[in-house]
Amino acid sequence: MSNFNEIKEKIAELKKELRAIIVAHNYQRPEIQNIADFVGDSLELSRQCTEIDAQTIVFCGVRFMAETAAILNPDRTVLLTEGSAGCPLADMVNIDELREWKRRYPRASVVCYVNSSAEVKAESDICCTSANGVKVVDSVANDDIIFVPDQNLGHYISTQTKKNIILYPGFCYVHHRIKPEQVKLAKQLHPDAKVLVHPECRPEVIALAEAALSTSQMLCYAKASSHNSFIIGTEEGILHRLYQENPDKSFYLISNSQICTDMKKTTLETLARTMELRQNIVTVPEEVRLKAKQAIDGMLAIS
Repeated sequence: MSNFNEIKEKIAELKKELRAIIVAHNYQRPEIQNIADFVGDSLELSRQCTEIDAQTIVFCGVRFMAETAAILNPDRTVLLTEGSAGCPLADMVNIDELREWKRRYPRASVVCYVNSSAEVKAESDICCTSANGVKVVDSVANDDIIFVPDQNLGHYISTQTKKNIILYPGFCYVHHRIKPEQVKLAKQLHPDAKVLVHPECRPEVIALAEAALSTSQMLCYAKASSHNSFIIGTEEGILHRLYQENPDKSFYLISNSQICTDMKKTTLETLARTMELRQNIVTVPEEVRLKAKQAIDGMLAIS
């Protein structure tokens, strides 16, 4: 028996012992996606975490995602498969900075992208994802919206709404470093391909694309389209599901730098070790959890 198969068998045994469910983001390694019980984008994972029937949630992703699971499941144990897996975008805003922006714009509501800490969510009026950002912003009564922390997603939403979006200067390094010149070159190399990018990309990159979509929306678009080739502008982990669900279609990354190092920290070995040692337990203080849950529940009600 190979070590690979031994690890998979060990994980299956640990799932039974822990009464666990394994959830994974679309950016995880292919072998992690294959072993997970559920794979999705941030909105799908948030929804899934409200419907889980398990004692333990094993989260293959980054810390803010595991925190969301803990916020929505206070009576369950949440394990993050790699304790050091954070999100540089989420780290770009903290509670003190957000409070300063709220003092600067006292009449504005705060819409917080889920790529943020539990503390920042708790200080916000409502959360959103890249899939439902426009709906969420339009649902807010105030015309002025502080949008944290992703300026590119906030700018994209501002083009789809009449609200006045006040952009906090954060960004996802994976999407922000995709340049228009790279998109143009990819289109020259694959002239028949449609360009699909994430709304965390720069505005000038989005302007060159057929559509700006969350990862789940990209999957739906590719499956429903009669087109056979696509240029993809998001983290390369999405290619696994795109090929699985569309084996007769072709997908090309805009560049070879579309890799989130934190998303790739989880391996089958770290997954098994985390489960075996019951380590990397993610908890959220109750006062913070209750406030953050209000912001997440508001988002889920709209979605």
